[in-house]
This record gives sequence, C-alpha cells and structure tokens, in this order.
Amino acid sequence: MGKKERRGWDFKGLLKRNWLLIATIVSVLLGIGLGVVVREYASLSHLHKQYFGFPGEILMRMLKLVILPLIISSMITGVAALDSEVSGKIGLRAVVYYFSTTIIAVILGIVLVMTIKPGVSQEAEHIDRTGTTPNVTTVDTLLDLVRNMFPENLLQACFQQVTLLAWYQNITKDYKIVGSYSDGINVLGLIVFCVAFGLVIGKMGERGRILLEFFDALNEATMRLVQIIMCYMPVGILFLIAAKIIEVEDWEIFRKMGLYMVTVLSGLAIHSTICLPLIYFAIVRKNPYTFTLGMAQALVTALMISSSSATLPVTFRCAEENLRIDKRITRFVLPVGATINMDGTALYEAVAAIFIAQLNDYSLDVGQIVTISITATVASIGAAGVPNAGLVTMVIVLTAVGLPANDVTLIVAVDWLLDRFRTMINVLGDAYGAGIVQKLSRRELERMDITSDVDVTNPFVLETTLDDEECEKKSYVNGGFTIDKTDAISFTETSQF
Repeated sequence: MGKKERRGWDFKGLLKRNWLLIATIVSVLLGIGLGVVVREYASLSHLHKQYFGFPGEILMRMLKLVILPLIISSMITGVAALDSEVSGKIGLRAVVYYFSTTIIAVILGIVLVMTIKPGVSQEAEHIDRTGTTPNVTTVDTLLDLVRNMFPENLLQACFQQVTLLAWYQNITKDYKIVGSYSDGINVLGLIVFCVAFGLVIGKMGERGRILLEFFDALNEATMRLVQIIMCYMPVGILFLIAAKIIEVEDWEIFRKMGLYMVTVLSGLAIHSTICLPLIYFAIVRKNPYTFTLGMAQALVTALMISSSSATLPVTFRCAEENLRIDKRITRFVLPVGATINMDGTALYEAVAAIFIAQLNDYSLDVGQIVTISITATVASIGAAGVPNAGLVTMVIVLTAVGLPANDVTLIVAVDWLLDRFRTMINVLGDAYGAGIVQKLSRRELERMDITSDVDVTNPFVLETTLDDEECEKKSYVNGGFTIDKTDAISFTETSQF
C-alpha cells in the first residue's frame, strides 16, 4: 500500500510540475485536429480566418510585449553582477560555442544535401513560385549588422532597426545611399548598450546600487508577468496552429518539395539529437537528454510561434527553474544566443542554396561550397530572431555563389513549416550553450561565491556575506552590493582602512 501511495503521489507531483507542458502538447494536438476539421467542413473567408486566429495573435503580442523589458533588465543585472574580466571570459566562451556549433550545422547540412541530392530529380519550372525576392546585397547587409550594433537613438532601437540601404541613381549618374528603418526591436543594438551599461554601473560601487536594484526588480516583475502569460499559452497555441493549418492553400507543394524537406529536417534532427548532446556531454559530463527534457516547454513554444526572440521569456523560465542554471549565466548568455546563435537557420540556408543549385543543374566546385558554408554562417548571425528572417539572408547566400536570387521564391511555400523546426533547434542550441558556459565558468562563479578577502586597495571587490542562519546561501559582492543567487540585493558596508 505504501508503494502504491508513493506512486500515486509521484504521479500527482509529476502532473503538478509539468501541467503546463502537458496542456501545451494537448493544445497542439487539439489545434491540429481543429484546423483539419474546420478546413474540411467549413469555408471561411479571409476575414473570418483572421477572427479565428485572434486568440493566437493575442499570445504572440503578449510574448513580444515582454521581450524588451526582459532583455534590458536581464542583460544589465547579469553583466553588473560580474566584473569585467569574468564577463569577458563568459562572453568569449559563449561566442566560441556559438560559432563552433553553427559551423558544425553548416557542414552537416552540406554533407546531407550533397548525399541525398533532393534537387537533382526536379526542375525549377515544375515548382510553383511564391512571394517576391527581397532586394538585398551582401555588403550592405553586413554593414547594416554593424550599424544595428550601435544605434544612434536608443529609444528608436526599442521599436525600429536599420534595414538594407537603397542605392539611387540621379540625373548626374552619381549614386547615393538612402538609409531606412523597419519595424522591429533592434535586439543587437540593445544588447551592446546593455552590456556596456551593466559593466559601467557594476564599477560604480554604492552610487550604482539604486540603478541595479531598479533593473533587478524590473527583471523579477517581468518574469512574474511571464508566468501569467504562460497560463494563457495553451489556449493561444491551440488557435495559433489551427489558424495556420486553415491558411495553407496548397498542400500539393509539400509532395513536390518532400525530399528537400526531408533533407532539412534530417539535418536538424541529427544536429539536435547527436551533435549538440555530444558536445554537451563531452564538456559537462551530464545526461544531455535530461537537459533537453527540461527545455521541453520552450521547445514546444518555439515550434509553435516560430520566433526565438518571442520564446526568450519561456527559455529563461525553463533554464533557471527546471535546469537550475545560474542566473548570472542565463541573463548574459541567453539574450545574446537568441540574437546571434542560429544553428538551425545556418543549416537550412546551406541546404537551400545547394538545393537551388541542383534545381538549376549548376555544378558547384569546392571553393563555392566553402563560400556557401562561410556565407551561411555569417548570414545566420545577422538573421533576426523573428519569423521568416532566414529568407532575407538566404538571398545573400545565393548571391555569393552566383545563383539566381529570385529562386528563393521556390522555397517560400514550405518555409513557414521548416522555420518552426529550425527555430526550435536555435532555442535548444541557446540552452545547451548556457549549460556549457556555466560548466566552463565554474571556477569564476565559485570564486565570486566563496572569496572572503577584501582587497585593501579596492574595498568594492568580491567577498562572502554568510551568516549562521544562511550558511548555505552563498552570495557575492560587486561594486559594494550583495547579490545572491535568488537575486536579493542589499547594500554592504565596507570596512574603513
């Protein structure tokens, strides 16, 4: 009887801990079923389709609503809690991980597409084109990436970012550049500013205490708001996926592009179940699949909403609450990863470029394949964490090897589906990166927790503030204030020498 009772309580505990994940998965299945039924037995107008998907639109708006305060508060408090040396080491490790996994993803995609050859048995004329080709150039895109890192107006960066520059020719045959802006948060520019701002207030000592307390409170309030939003998530996802199924007009394209989709999805599956777990296991020496299970809610969310930036609030919650990753790491690594770490996008772009080359019976030499790998890696970094951003960077990859840029319209019809899966891999890669960086930064974090000596020349250095009642609750001091792992902040008076 005791065993049965324990099993019953364990089952109840499992449901209590994972009710949101279970409800989300059930809502996905119900959404698919509802979408198929409505598509089959009801004929909705375009306006009625918009009404039908309204609950899903509300979910997307709520998630995007908290992106800005979450990124700003998490980055500033995360960086301010670390000294400049530790921040530099953590940032370097994260960037090395991002570049390494992205290159591995590109190589994997090239190997698969060269082996399976999905475009050899087809011709471009037999595939319907959808949409228009974005008017972009490689050089301007890379320059805009740098421009967005240094926004000229911080408030404008909260809702607009620099887009590709337009070249105009006037009567005198001279060319001039006309800059423009597009709607969307300039996440890259905000991250650069927040890193610099966090380092500055971290070195201000007592004078920076008020600012740090403000941003810490803002972060805590935002995360509580995220918890409220997540309670609505099953309802929103149900109508989000159902509305998308209803909107698809041509399912025949999936049969024509079946082999191409299999190639992309196979690459994403191998990268997420073999490559990333092997890297994690080799460094952290823990079960990577248990780690993946802890990120299940964020992965399902990314699959449904197709935006790594909008998934960021859920990613924070899973990494900190389920996987117990240090908040000093998640606040610094995850926002950067959601912006520049795009393993799934890089793999997809490499596969798509070679697939289009095969459709056009265009043979690629070794140099062009290397060019595709490099360009796909760089272009994926510049891809914003929003739906369908990969199509813009796809044009850059095609242009780099002389392929027709307008052929990107051949893959638009199936891109909405593949985009969801590659976004899920992007989010998983970000989470693995946080776990790996925490392991590699273990000594620096322990030093911040344990160091008890106060530097005579600089009293605002790391020290331990442990008392008898909280002997197990380690905390560290940076710039004169105590920050523990639960983010409780209080001013610490330093000794007078």
